[in-house]
Amino acid sequence: MEDLIRIEGVAKSYGSLQVHDNLTLSIRRGECFTLLGPSGCGKTVLLRLIAGFEPLDAGKISIGGAVVSDPAAGVDVPPNNRKLGMVFQDYAVWPHMTVFDNVGYPLKLAKTNPKELTERVMDTIAIVGMRGLEKRLPSELSGGQQQRVALARALVAKPSLLLLDEPLTNLDANLREEMRFEIKELQRKLDATVLYVTHDQEVALAISDRIAVMDGKGRIRQTGTPWEIFEHPTDPFVFNFMGIANFLSVRREGGEYLVGDGSQSIPWEKPHGDCERWAAAFRPSDVRISHEGDGLRGTVQRASFLGAMMDYLVDVDGTTLRTNIETHRAISDNLMFKDGEKCVVDFNNLHWFEAEKLREVVGADANLQGVGS
Repeated sequence: MEDLIRIEGVAKSYGSLQVHDNLTLSIRRGECFTLLGPSGCGKTVLLRLIAGFEPLDAGKISIGGAVVSDPAAGVDVPPNNRKLGMVFQDYAVWPHMTVFDNVGYPLKLAKTNPKELTERVMDTIAIVGMRGLEKRLPSELSGGQQQRVALARALVAKPSLLLLDEPLTNLDANLREEMRFEIKELQRKLDATVLYVTHDQEVALAISDRIAVMDGKGRIRQTGTPWEIFEHPTDPFVFNFMGIANFLSVRREGGEYLVGDGSQSIPWEKPHGDCERWAAAFRPSDVRISHEGDGLRGTVQRASFLGAMMDYLVDVDGTTLRTNIETHRAISDNLMFKDGEKCVVDFNNLHWFEAEKLREVVGADANLQGVGS
């Protein structure tokens, strides 16, 4: 699959604040690609650089094989000539215009003849599920409907690329879930190339063909499919950012690998390397908790009933971890625990990270009790 967007050595700063430095990335034609990272990491800045709303300091951006930004060569193609559509998180629909006029505005600016304008607007309104609402004003629409209007306006000019900047942030939880699937279905139906910006891991996993995870300094830590990012993180930052993370402290003593500050030896495959202190990383869903059997001995510090799930906080030799079990399975399989009750812990999957590197990357944002101390 050929690349639609190529970003090569891009740099951007605002005064003394360096947002991007030598950033390189490619996005394939026809894919839904997501820039995922914490707030303030430069995701929206990169989107604006691609759209042409901001000039580059250095580097080059190409769309469809044509260079659109290259300060060294004096190239800076205006946004309206880059053949892309953009949807912002605040919708940015004009309150005094009907749905029809909002969607048709880009075609009006392009001086499209009235017959073609009407046909394309009505076709696009139908694609986003707004047929019959073309005469309404934004004040007569729900938040989800306004977002569909913004999508239709971005699509009506048949752009080669659709840029979506946190478009679901202002919707309630139910609408966010509904719209993320509609966006993915729309992308498939139109065979469009979508570049999506978000800090929401669930949205990124649900809609993306590939994801680029960015850290707080605007660096790309890993690029891959949702499965690759979630199951095979390249470093502790990616692992921690992609969901609730558990880190079990492990120290090496005389060839043994012991948990926390206790004397229990880990009964699984050992980490590879000469490091003295490690962290075994895993998700709550990777934990198997039982009353007896093989594994690590621990104590349930907190048992919480969350309706469909039982959530447990477990202490293992001074290190705490979280796990959850579907309530109906916990009842049927005798996996209901009380606060202070003894338990046995085993794991489906572990990722090993050196404790020092983990602290450098994750810092105080993760459950690092006992790790590297």
